[in-house]
Amino acid sequence: MKQWGGGRLRRVQVGNALSAFGSGFTMPYMFVYVDQVRGLGSAAAGAVFTVFALAALAVLPFTGRGIDRYGPRPVLLAGAAIASVGAFAFGQAATTPGLLISSFLFGAGVTTCQPALATMIVRLTGKEQRSRAFALQFTLVNLGMGLGALVGGQIVDVADPASLTRLFTIEALTFLGLAAVTGTARIPAAPPEVAGSAGTGERRGLRALVADKAMLRLCLLAGLIFFTCYGQFESGVAAFATDTVGTAPSTLGLAIGANALTIVVLQMFVVRLTERRRRTTAMAAAGVVWLAAWGMALVAGLIRSEALAATVAVVAIYALFGVGESLLAPTLGPIVADLAPTRLLGTYNAGYALVKQIAVAVGPAVGVLLVGAGTWPLYLAAMALCTLLIVALSVKLRGHLTPAQDNVRVLTVAQRPVRELRTAA
Repeated sequence: MKQWGGGRLRRVQVGNALSAFGSGFTMPYMFVYVDQVRGLGSAAAGAVFTVFALAALAVLPFTGRGIDRYGPRPVLLAGAAIASVGAFAFGQAATTPGLLISSFLFGAGVTTCQPALATMIVRLTGKEQRSRAFALQFTLVNLGMGLGALVGGQIVDVADPASLTRLFTIEALTFLGLAAVTGTARIPAAPPEVAGSAGTGERRGLRALVADKAMLRLCLLAGLIFFTCYGQFESGVAAFATDTVGTAPSTLGLAIGANALTIVVLQMFVVRLTERRRRTTAMAAAGVVWLAAWGMALVAGLIRSEALAATVAVVAIYALFGVGESLLAPTLGPIVADLAPTRLLGTYNAGYALVKQIAVAVGPAVGVLLVGAGTWPLYLAAMALCTLLIVALSVKLRGHLTPAQDNVRVLTVAQRPVRELRTAA
């Protein structure tokens, strides 16, 4: 089925992949850069990750309002410029204050881009194409990050700070590429609000989101999802792999690449699978898969003296994370879009991104501290408990979504017996 956005949607997707390629260069190595290259220790590295994510608290309330008032394109351009400055400054900084300031700018810019890009995808697609568009975005982003991680892993040299500086400079350039490719695409205006569809009266901004109980429940679940997976992916698990298991940085890049390859191979197959099932079922299934990933992490910790077997286990952790991520890509974004009133799409996307960033901020603080303190069994047990909560909350959310929001095709199923009865009569 042809997508509404055509060439403009392709430009949005290409811009996503381009910026992700730069992120793949740097994100897996931020912990190593602060901890080992600059020699500032794991506590400073955890603080950098936390500040990166907490920048969302400062910018996202204004981001959503700006998208709803001015459209997503100018907001994306501003975010890309800030992220480019932050990434470049991060590669030049050598002290904790300098790293924290540049990390704030870096995080603020990345955070500003996220809801703008999500709003662009919604504006350029119809409901029938939306799940596939979000899944394709996720696939291209992970392909870009995987390629970046694989290439970056070969360039990283802990003994040579200049190698890391080059990586962050490349990421700064990719954000400028995002601005040039995607920020110049013309995005259609929001369609007129359908009467009675908002469900939030005349409330504006975050007050409307807070009044939406279904959205609040989704945000709670999303926060747990991002805390357990994405909040650990680049910090807690990376620290566990390098400090506890003894995984080399280049091997960590291989594991990130395995994660991306899993997503690229499985994503479109998973989209076809989830199109015929409840979105809440897909989210619960992601929790089950991640439970297996944390079980594999336990195996890696127990057999860390066997280098080859431990390496295989670490790669398997990231691959299993990729399976769960593939289940979530066609579900979370479309649910937010379906819940949002048309006039508040930017606010809902920004609120969702805010929850994500807070979870990603708390995640490294918990993960890095527990692993750094040597209590890695407690860390793995806590993450396993979180995945069980994801399964439970996903099933419970089912009762608070409409059939359309949960991708239940009620009419198709319900009308068939009626037609058969009429034929028999």
